[in-house]
Amino acid sequence: MNLDVLSTPGHLIALAARGFARLSEARLKPLGFGVGQIPVLVALQNGQASTQRDLARFARVEQPPMAQMLARMERDGLVQRTPDPTDGRSQRVVMTEVAKTRMPTAVTALFQGNREALSGFTEAETADFVSLLSRLIANLDRLASDDGSSAIEPRP
Repeated sequence: MNLDVLSTPGHLIALAARGFARLSEARLKPLGFGVGQIPVLVALQNGQASTQRDLARFARVEQPPMAQMLARMERDGLVQRTPDPTDGRSQRVVMTEVAKTRMPTAVTALFQGNREALSGFTEAETADFVSLLSRLIANLDRLASDDGSSAIEPRP
């Protein structure tokens, strides 16, 4: 059996991810955000993380890239870092008012981009697609942890 590698789910998902990233970047750039910053801002906004380590885990990236991203976000006035009062080695990260003010517009732009990208899909198809992708991601997470790989889960 000869499989066409360009029609495998992995390749097609990678193409779709790049397409979504380009679309999202184009819509977020005028607001002063990058697509990789959105998980960080969502985690901060929802109180799901407040340290660099927790943010890296939440966003599923390694610590060094998270440190670089936070430095850029701090430079751009999107986050502020302060010493953690309970742990002198750690810093707390909070969203600035600038980021809080821009987030609703960014979320609206992202949802609009998703609606446009899924044009022609029914609501049921969209829900099924999201469900299937969520299951796929769970499988990939499980495989990464079974391998001891850090490809998806950051190293401590």
